[in-house]
Amino acid sequence: MRTVTGLFDDYADARSVVNELESAGIPSDDISIVSNNGRDQDTSGAAEGAGTGAGIGAAVGGAGGLLAGLGLLAIPGVGPVVAAGWLAATAAGAAAGAVAGGAAGGLIGALTSSGVSEENAHLYAEGVRRGGTLVTARVDESRVAEAEAILRRSNWVDPAERRRAYMEEGWTRFDDSLDPYSPEQIEQERNRYRRNAL
Repeated sequence: MRTVTGLFDDYADARSVVNELESAGIPSDDISIVSNNGRDQDTSGAAEGAGTGAGIGAAVGGAGGLLAGLGLLAIPGVGPVVAAGWLAATAAGAAAGAVAGGAAGGLIGALTSSGVSEENAHLYAEGVRRGGTLVTARVDESRVAEAEAILRRSNWVDPAERRRAYMEEGWTRFDDSLDPYSPEQIEQERNRYRRNAL
């Protein structure tokens, strides 16, 4: 199995990708979504009133597909996210292990343990911190190109371009000791890339 990952500035684009991956026959159990829960984010299907640290593992799959099992999870440095799937469960477990064992945890640990490079894991975690949505799928080697094509069709964020933009601001890597972005900062970040996309 290989891990394919895409960052999206807009939750609707990420939701569309999850639906396409499922329609292509990739099992819901092999797909994850982690989305910053910033203000004005339409995360229809998220568990109403779910508490921080909700049991994400139980939310995987289900009759309504992955998106029917969305719940809330807190990630250090990111804050509350709407998440479902194996990566969310791994991130929650890694974060708990990091507190107990001092290992790299949270989203970075979950991504790197699934085969994402550390450099990209830091970029993706920062992207979620700034209001983005991460979609990750585990696929057989024979389906990697197909899954990556699905990710790129829906306003996928080019990692090299986004890394360059962040580094121009002085960013070097995700820092989970920083405060999460405020709803206003998230909206400014989203608007910045919406303008650049026009």
